[in-house]
Amino acid sequence: MRARNRAFTLIEVMVALLVVAIGMLGAITAVSQAAGNSGYLRDKTVAHWVAMNKLTEVRLQKNAPSIDKTSDEVEMGGRKWKWTMNVTQTQVETMRRIDITVRPEEARETSRLASITGFYGTAVAPPGSALVSWQGADSGPQQGGKGKEDEEQQGEPNQPGDDEEDPGAPPEPDDADNPVDPSDPTQQQ
Repeated sequence: MRARNRAFTLIEVMVALLVVAIGMLGAITAVSQAAGNSGYLRDKTVAHWVAMNKLTEVRLQKNAPSIDKTSDEVEMGGRKWKWTMNVTQTQVETMRRIDITVRPEEARETSRLASITGFYGTAVAPPGSALVSWQGADSGPQQGGKGKEDEEQQGEPNQPGDDEEDPGAPPEPDDADNPVDPSDPTQQQ
């Protein structure tokens, strides 16, 4: 018997090439998308830096920014960027809101690649201090609550709810303003 040589037919070769071509097309598409995404992320990062730089520049000024809309161009990362800053007054009189948007110079006017919001205002606490003086209804020392000495004098432990005051009750007068009248039984302790 003679051995028969078996070879690929033309159709089998064409099918194999088609499978390889489809696989290569998918790989090229994935690499292309990854490259495009990295370029987009690079541009978005640089645009964010442009916005943060402008916000920092405004915050470092001695005077508050004027309430209006301004825009300008800046170059960063080998590319020109267009920023737009909108300053508005907030409900707090000493504070202003700053909205900054950044887009590539060649992009249309309504597009934006980065957008940030910041605030400019006067300090609430004195410089170098972390303490804030709040002017509220209870601005004096804490009231209620018995100390350890009070508990020892009365001989009984502090019970839960003893420190709580009735929220509807009027505030107690300060002893310095209203001295205790010994003849009034309601003022005696």
